[in-house]
Amino acid sequence: MEHNIYRWGHERRYNDFPTYFRNLYSERVQKVSVDAGFTCPNRDGAKGVGGCTYCNNKTFKPTYCNLENSVTSQVQQGIDFFSKKYHSMKFLAYFQAYTNTYAPLDDLKKLYEEALQHPKVVGLVISTRPDAVDTALLGYLAGLSKRVYIMVEFGLESHLDRTLRSINRGHTFAESVWALEETARRGINNCAHMILGLPGESRDELLDQARVISQIPVKNLKLHQLQIHKGTVMAKQYFDNPELFRLYSAEEYIELVVDYLELLNPDIIVERFISQAPSDLLIAPKWGLKNFEFVAKVEKRLAERDTWQGRLFVSSM
Repeated sequence: MEHNIYRWGHERRYNDFPTYFRNLYSERVQKVSVDAGFTCPNRDGAKGVGGCTYCNNKTFKPTYCNLENSVTSQVQQGIDFFSKKYHSMKFLAYFQAYTNTYAPLDDLKKLYEEALQHPKVVGLVISTRPDAVDTALLGYLAGLSKRVYIMVEFGLESHLDRTLRSINRGHTFAESVWALEETARRGINNCAHMILGLPGESRDELLDQARVISQIPVKNLKLHQLQIHKGTVMAKQYFDNPELFRLYSAEEYIELVVDYLELLNPDIIVERFISQAPSDLLIAPKWGLKNFEFVAKVEKRLAERDTWQGRLFVSSM
């Protein structure tokens, strides 16, 4: 480009979440995880049993998330942890483990509003499945979002129904589209979570995913490299049939991410590119890169290729 200010209003070559959020709030905002004891409809028999083949929830649950602790206690412990590093901060209560809308609405209201009681909590991030929200819940969240920040994070994982079946998701991509459209229509922030590299998906299909996602009203996007975690169905599949898996090296994945970004709608805010599982739970791939190191490598590659998010985006509108 002849100038360095992109469509999202700054010089970074992709529409990044930290910059967006700094513009929303004058001070640092940090997520604190909350485990409210939810399960999943494909664990308890409602949709299936055994859960998603790749899932081990221990990979993203902080030690202070303990079901013996109340929501209030977990929020306070999370805030105390981060407040040691930064004095001036606001917080988002992150309902993260399993399906955090999978309960009667009255129970959900109590849990969410308990988290919002803390004076430093300015909003909620609610991680869930696209088939675990309904119009009553969305109506409630739409009202809540008029006074605090609300983000509903949907685990889509793939745009291909054959993959969703093979990983035991228990929902279709059409249900994902419905959930994203319905949250967007009500003015609720949404986030699509995608895993790149699931078994049987080619590189071309992953790039097509960027085109598909770009035509849906997605506010935020989280990308996540496929990781094989101990204690999962996928770990057994990996050891039994390693030829079915295409695990990217860090360099290959960086190139994939840059290609994906080029095709991605520039209005979509990108929250992350990778996930970091605890080393004692991770089987493969072991890159040894922290999130900020990976981001720096992506930005370096974008500059080397003189490209940016949305350079090849084509709107269907």
